Amino acid sequence: MPTTPARSRRRNPGREQLRPQRTKPKRRLPPEVLSHDEVQALLAACSKRWTGVRNRAMIAVLYRSGLRITEALSLHAKDLDATAGTVRVLHGKGNRSRTVGMDPGGFAMVAAWIEKRAALGIDPNQRGPLLCLRDGSRIESSYIRTLLPRLARIAGIRKRVHAHGLRHTHAAELRAEGIEVGIISKQLGHASIATTAVYLDHIQPLRVVEVVRARAWSSGRQYEPAALLRDSVGSGVNAAK
Repeated sequence: MPTTPARSRRRNPGREQLRPQRTKPKRRLPPEVLSHDEVQALLAACSKRWTGVRNRAMIAVLYRSGLRITEALSLHAKDLDATAGTVRVLHGKGNRSRTVGMDPGGFAMVAAWIEKRAALGIDPNQRGPLLCLRDGSRIESSYIRTLLPRLARIAGIRKRVHAHGLRHTHAAELRAEGIEVGIISKQLGHASIATTAVYLDHIQPLRVVEVVRARAWSSGRQYEPAALLRDSVGSGVNAAK
């Protein structure tokens, strides 16, 4: 009786070529929140030219309203109301619109840029983007990615400085001031409060730090910090004698 040869698995080179190769995920660096003094130094690092006035307005919008960089670069002058203290985002993430708040200090820097724009004759009808180039056209986000690290070097800031880091700083300051998570969620334009809770715990884990800092050492004398300090001081006195 003839034997049937075992069926061999044939490899299809064409199929292997069509199979997508897995790319190695990019390493995500932890967020670095700027201090108030560091933000002030960043603003002071802007030039005295008209571009410096514009860049200070841009930093103010990112830092004091927490907008994403694409949202900030899409703003028009009509989207800001200094009297009401509002900034209107027409096309946020997921094409969702929202209205957020900004303080008078932030609006003052924006007003200085609007005045400078008018003096330079940039976009007199104000139909173009608020933060623009000399010809009134839109600024590309790639320019901001280059600008902020350069200003950070001038200011002597050793942290990574980028547009989303200013958004992190805005959210962290609101959290530190005791603002409700629901309000922060609406300000940032998150789809849910749960997203904001995870976001805040990632950039500013205040509750974790608060709990761990409140822990006390055990009362055993051998490893109690106060006892160790007394022992070290005492040994130093004896050595001096």
